[in-house]
Amino acid sequence: MPVSIDEFESDELPSEQSVPSQVVAFLHSHANKAFTRGEIAMEVDANPNAVGTALSRLKNRSLVRHRGNYWAITDDDERVQSAYDLAAATARLEAEDGGIDPGAWEEAAPDEPHPSERDD
Repeated sequence: MPVSIDEFESDELPSEQSVPSQVVAFLHSHANKAFTRGEIAMEVDANPNAVGTALSRLKNRSLVRHRGNYWAITDDDERVQSAYDLAAATARLEAEDGGIDPGAWEEAAPDEPHPSERDD
């Protein structure tokens, strides 16, 4: 995933990308080709099983296409851009607020039942 020029020039670059992010970035940069899982794993320097899991999840989100043994990025550029935008916004929010503490979330949650559990 690309970084802003401010992040690039700062003392701290973002941490290593996740396998799914690496896979999307690789396939997007080679949008005119399709690759096997092993080829993708080799290119992004990741475990083939982790790449396989990532590819399956990305396919479920319609970010990659699959045919036979080959995988390619979706031809829906808007979908890829939306995924990048969401990932960037999520990372920015995570950095700004330090993430969500599940225990604190549970303590702050209202005691009201979920709407599907009401007898109204």
